[in-house]
Amino acid sequence: MKNFKYYAAQGEAFFRRVDARPTDLEEIKPVNGVVIVAHSETGHHHVMDASGVTLMERTKDVPEGLRILHMIVKEPTVLEHKRGHDAHEPIKFDAGEYEVRLQREYTPEGYRRVAD
Repeated sequence: MKNFKYYAAQGEAFFRRVDARPTDLEEIKPVNGVVIVAHSETGHHHVMDASGVTLMERTKDVPEGLRILHMIVKEPTVLEHKRGHDAHEPIKFDAGEYEVRLQREYTPEGYRRVAD
């Protein structure tokens, strides 16, 4: 399991610890007791236990093809990639606030979210 101090990444999700919370946030509701931090095209999502985390999404001034999330981690919680094989290593998050950027890439059709 990985630990980190300021920055981390898992698949297309990039995390950084932040001190300030934006005001333009909408809460993302948990699904079956977990918050889905990053969706996988194959259904093997990147998830955290909802009891320890509140996940929100920025709703204004977000560049095309990019999702910016904000996590409030209330107690140490692990981010897991729900895949039985070739999964990304779990990452432990300490209590605090984090910005999550779901990375994008350029294609001739325009920007799109990076596929994991």
